[in-house]
Amino acid sequence: MIRIGLGHDTHRLAEGGPLRLGGVDIPHDRHMVGHSDADVLMHAITDALLGAANLPDIGEWFPNSATENKGRDSADFLRFANHKINEQMWRIINLDTVIFAQEPKLSPYKDAMRTALAEILDIHPEQIGIKSKTGEKVGPVGRLEAIQAECVVLLERIDEFI
Repeated sequence: MIRIGLGHDTHRLAEGGPLRLGGVDIPHDRHMVGHSDADVLMHAITDALLGAANLPDIGEWFPNSATENKGRDSADFLRFANHKINEQMWRIINLDTVIFAQEPKLSPYKDAMRTALAEILDIHPEQIGIKSKTGEKVGPVGRLEAIQAECVVLLERIDEFI
């Protein structure tokens, strides 16, 4: 049996860096604003995993009204989601992501993001696709007001006899 999950997240940008994305600190003059560390890529992946397993979303597990989540490392959310899908006997086949950011150019950081994410999820970096797109100077992404990320994940049921 297989399942597909979809995750999306948006965070606004503010002055001052660095920019934390996919578990990597990227030199930049802006950072994402959120209750946690606001890593939109990790948040999108977390929701995709939870959705594929038909579990509550990231906001239900880690509400932004909870003080213990203030400034929290988004890797905690991702580890939690991975643990939950493993408990339900699901395994990641692959995940594919898109980051929407006008700036900075993300190509030099994609391998580091794949490595960081793969370590957290206990999968091979080759199982993680990362693409980046600009906002073509349109909308909140194009005006440097926000960064967005989307993720699609494919899970398979783990055969208990393997």
